[in-house]
Amino acid sequence: MSQTISLALDGLTCGHCVKRVKEALEQRSDVKQADVTQQEAQIVSDADAAELIATVEAAGYQATLKADDSYPKAEPLTATEPTPKALTTESFSQPAEKVLPAHFLLIDGMSCASCVSRVEKALQQVKGVSQARVNLGERSALVLGNVEPQQLVAAVDAAGYGAQVIEDEQERREKQQNSARKAMRRFSWQAALALLFGVPLMIWGMAGDMMLSASNHSTWRVLGIITLLVMVISGNHFYRSAWRSLLNGAATMDTLVALGTAAAWIYSFSVVLWPDFFPLQARHLYFEASVMIIGLINLGHALEQRARQRSSKALERLLDLTPAQARVMTEEGESLLPVSAVQSGMTLRLVTGDRVPVDGEIQDGEAWLDEAMLTGEAVPQGKSTGDKIYAGTLVQDGAVRFIASATGNHTALSRIIHLVRQAQSSKPDVGRLADRISAVFVPVVVAIAVISGLIWYLFGPQPQIAYTLVIATTVLIIACPCALGLATPMSIIAGVGRAAELGVLVRDADALQRASKVDTLVFDKTGTLTAGRPQVTDVIAWGDADRHTILQAAAALEQSASHPLAKAIVAEAGEAKRPDVEQFRTIRGKGISGILNDKWLLLGNVALMRDHHIECHSAQADIDRLTQQGATPVLLAQDGKLAGLIALRDTLRDSSRDALQRLHQSGYRLIMLTGDHEKTARAIAAEAGIDEVIAGVLPEGKADAIAHLQQQGRVVAMIGDGINDAPALAQADVGIAMGGGSDVAVETAAITLMRADLNSVADALALSSATLRNIRQNLFGAFIYNSIGIPVAAGVLYPLTGMLLSPIVAGAAMALSSITVVSNANRLLRYRPPRQQ
Repeated sequence: MSQTISLALDGLTCGHCVKRVKEALEQRSDVKQADVTQQEAQIVSDADAAELIATVEAAGYQATLKADDSYPKAEPLTATEPTPKALTTESFSQPAEKVLPAHFLLIDGMSCASCVSRVEKALQQVKGVSQARVNLGERSALVLGNVEPQQLVAAVDAAGYGAQVIEDEQERREKQQNSARKAMRRFSWQAALALLFGVPLMIWGMAGDMMLSASNHSTWRVLGIITLLVMVISGNHFYRSAWRSLLNGAATMDTLVALGTAAAWIYSFSVVLWPDFFPLQARHLYFEASVMIIGLINLGHALEQRARQRSSKALERLLDLTPAQARVMTEEGESLLPVSAVQSGMTLRLVTGDRVPVDGEIQDGEAWLDEAMLTGEAVPQGKSTGDKIYAGTLVQDGAVRFIASATGNHTALSRIIHLVRQAQSSKPDVGRLADRISAVFVPVVVAIAVISGLIWYLFGPQPQIAYTLVIATTVLIIACPCALGLATPMSIIAGVGRAAELGVLVRDADALQRASKVDTLVFDKTGTLTAGRPQVTDVIAWGDADRHTILQAAAALEQSASHPLAKAIVAEAGEAKRPDVEQFRTIRGKGISGILNDKWLLLGNVALMRDHHIECHSAQADIDRLTQQGATPVLLAQDGKLAGLIALRDTLRDSSRDALQRLHQSGYRLIMLTGDHEKTARAIAAEAGIDEVIAGVLPEGKADAIAHLQQQGRVVAMIGDGINDAPALAQADVGIAMGGGSDVAVETAAITLMRADLNSVADALALSSATLRNIRQNLFGAFIYNSIGIPVAAGVLYPLTGMLLSPIVAGAAMALSSITVVSNANRLLRYRPPRQQ
């Protein structure tokens, strides 16, 4: 028997999360209906609550059975709700509601994808954790959930790694940079030490085949001990990490390196101590291999560390926008304080050349500010008393005093940095494939090494024991999954960082993957394709009147009105002082009237003119023409005669036509989805170059229209800006919110554009494709490297060529694969989206 089950949900952060949970539940045959929000799910089902909770968890989220349904549930958005305040930069100045606390951890000791999998698992098992994202590229973790930071540190420690929680972004940056510099210096000198000893030893050994230990045992004993010391000094981190992993019942890349180099040294030193125990042909020494492998891998780590630092530059440039100090005004005068000491309510001063330290509101003064880092607008914005200013923007001219309103992690810039950081820590589905493989990769490699060595020992040529050692060591070394673990996170870090530089905020990496598959773009009209406000496009005068006279008379009538059409007319007429209108009247649904300079004026639609018996026949052709173009004609009559016509229309944004043409050239199908009249919508669509128009649609109908397109097999991106677009943004495969849109639209969308420019849509889609292409290149390279490298290391080519892969070459190839992956990802930092042909 069906019952209604209420589940409390955790970990859902956007409309796409809601969609994913809803689809997962509705795919069950025993679920008849599922209503899902970010906080809860109401399910009509025959299934047990435990089964439904398991379904939600399988979709990647947390769920618990609600014990009490008495508290009010969130009501759906209706068309009668007031539109929230505009986004621009201000919506980023306050923390989003109902967002889970985020903890940022720096992780020590991770070396490969297997480490990532182990740390993620440890963090996710902590009670209260909703989501844990571990990033090998930055050696960090982002944890969402209501949990004490020390619990997270303890969980990571128990898994065999080190962790420290960093809440302050500036502190995180400093510690991460210091850690990276120390790591690069350590890897560099360790590599230098190993190679300075290993290269001469290898050359000496190769000259005259000196590595066959038939004599000079005392010399080799000394060299063996020196080799061991070099291994311990240069590679101690490999052995410590491998030992910790062993104690925790795990295996990592360091395990492979430690096993391979230790096995080579132990075998070699055994030959030196007990040469008679080994056949003459098997008395080969591999001291140089042990130190050369450690030296080459350390060199690879040093170069990789250097390349990784470049990939974080996009985010670091955002952090650099905040000045270190601020001019604070007190009763004693002006003083310089560290930005971290600035508190809300303090009065601060800015002069030309300063960067704004915190968000605030201007108290007095005027200035021109460059806000390109937040809005993408290259033209400086004039600011005066009462205007908002934002941290990181640059004062190009002028001086102001302002009151601090948001500091620290609550500024607009900090919100943007948090969004970018969160996206850089996420993984697309294609990246999770690599994680699943990496989780079992190391044990499989060890098994392959053992089996390969056993085959060579049983069936290989003499000396079998020497061949067995070479084969097992080479397989262990070349199979290190470091490149596999770096393939996805390095591309995501670079791609999301570059997107932020282009004014595109990506909520998570899944959005990039979905955006790369989009073939249909659906645009809202008002505020997306158009500027979102009516403007005067035509003024026609009859008789003795002229354009100026018509506009001034209409503006005088409309100067006290708040209607958008009235504001557009007043704005077009300019700021000239106008006389007051006498006997002003509002005629509901038709227009207004009044006496101006002893002349009786009427301003309104055709119905108003007809009610007052004013002849409009001469204007009918112009009225019809302008209406066909999607404009609203407003007629002005003076003393009973038609004097002029003002046409108003919500015009296309300046960039819309070029951006849409650019999207057309990229092969996307373009559709307009609007609640406006079809005639108006088609006029705008024809001007913009839109392929298809769906007009007269209510908000809930917009989501249905998106679903209909998806049923036709299309992958749909919805671009909108208003509260009425939120259902469609959630339904679409990718929701893109325009800068200047409502908070609801931004919270629902997977991608947010920082400026109201459709070229940003084209940039976002082009960059998503480039990022996914980069990830695939990295994964392909890593998979191919291991797919070819392991069999070659195991000796499959020996019957054909008589040659085996040297462990030294294997170590160099392994290091080179990681450097190649990181370098390929860093190409995204220089990515420039293609412009219109």
